[in-house]
Amino acid sequence: MLDIDVCIEHCYARRLLSEPVVKELCEQAKSVLLNEGNVRSVSAPCVVVGDVHGQFYDVLEIFRIAGRCPDTNYVFLGDYVDRGFYSVETILLLICLKLRWPSRVTLVRGNHESRAVTQTYGFYAECMRKYGTAAIWQYITDLFDFLVLAVVIEDSIFCVHGGLSPSIHTIDQIRMIDRFREIPHEGAMADLVWSDPAPTTHLPNPRFTTAGDDARGDFQISPRGAGYLFGKQVTRQFLDINGLGHVCRAHQLCMEGFQIMFDDLVSTVWSAPNYCYRAGNMASVLQIGPELERFFNVFGPAPDDCRETPMKDASSAGNGTGNGLDEDDDVSDSGVTLEQRRALRIRGRRGSNGSGGVVRDVGDSNSFSNPTVTEFFM
Repeated sequence: MLDIDVCIEHCYARRLLSEPVVKELCEQAKSVLLNEGNVRSVSAPCVVVGDVHGQFYDVLEIFRIAGRCPDTNYVFLGDYVDRGFYSVETILLLICLKLRWPSRVTLVRGNHESRAVTQTYGFYAECMRKYGTAAIWQYITDLFDFLVLAVVIEDSIFCVHGGLSPSIHTIDQIRMIDRFREIPHEGAMADLVWSDPAPTTHLPNPRFTTAGDDARGDFQISPRGAGYLFGKQVTRQFLDINGLGHVCRAHQLCMEGFQIMFDDLVSTVWSAPNYCYRAGNMASVLQIGPELERFFNVFGPAPDDCRETPMKDASSAGNGTGNGLDEDDDVSDSGVTLEQRRALRIRGRRGSNGSGGVVRDVGDSNSFSNPTVTEFFM
C-alpha cells in the first residue's frame, strides 16, 4: 500500500516517483475524483490558483505565500502541465496532495489537460525524456478525464478554467455533461476550458449580434479557434439565472498577475510568473475570505537560490518542445514594450507584504489599480 506522506515528501523535494507508484497514484486519484460531480461546491476561506504550467518552483512559492495543505483550502483552475520544465513533478505533487487531503484540494480541468494539447506543448516529450516511456503520460492524461469542470464557492463565485458557453445557461447543465473523456473540439465542455471574456470584440457575427460589435455583450467567435468570447451582458445573465455574484477564471496571461472586467463581474487569475521563463509577467493567487472578500496576492518568480534550472537554455524553449512562447501562441495586441516587460521582471523579483506577495484588495480603490494588459495564450 502506498504511503502518501512519503510520496508528498518526495514530490516536494522534486524527486521523481517510480512508474509503478505513479500508476497506483493515478488509479487511487480516479477513485476519489469519480465521487466528485462536474461542479464541486467549496467553502470559504480558500485560495484560487490559475495556470501554473509546470513551473514547479513557482508552485512552491505559492505554498510559501498562501500556506501549505491542509492549512489552506486550494482551488486549482487547471493548466498544470506544458510549457514549464517540471510538468511531471508539478502534476504529481498536486495529485498526491489531492489524495492526502481530498476535501482541501480541488483540481479543475483546463484546456491543457488534454492528450492532443500535451503532445504538442511539452508534457508528452517531458515524460519520454524523464521516464523513457509514454506510460507515465498515459496514466496522467487518463486521470485528466476525471477532473471536475467547475467550482462554486459558497453559492456565490463560479470558478472555471476558461469561461462561459452559449450552450450553458444553468449550473445544472454543466452537471449533466459527460466529462469522462478527452476534451472535444467543440460544444459545452470545450467552451468551459477555452472561452475568454472580451469587453469589446468588434467581430461581426450575425448569429449573436445584429450590430456586429459587443454593445449587447453577447458571444462572439474566438480567435483561438475554440471556445467563444463572451461579453458583459451574457455574463450578468448567467450570474443572475444561477444566483451567483462573480466569475473567476484563469486561461489568459495577465502581465500584472490578474485582471478584473465587466464592473467586477469577472476576474482572471494567472499564477505562472515570468511565464515560460521569459515573459516578464507577475503572477497572483486569489485569496477569498470567510465573508467572500477577495484579495489578489501578487508575486514574482521564486528567487534564483530557491530553484534549479535545467542545462537547456530557456531562450530556446518553444522550438518544438512546447516550452516557451512561439508562433502557435494566440497573442492579443497588448502594446507591451520590451522595456515594460523588463521593468515588470525586475519589479516582480519579490513581493513587499512580508509574505512574498503584494496583496491587492478588490474592494479598496486606493490599494488596487486594475491591470489593463492581458495576453492570450494557448
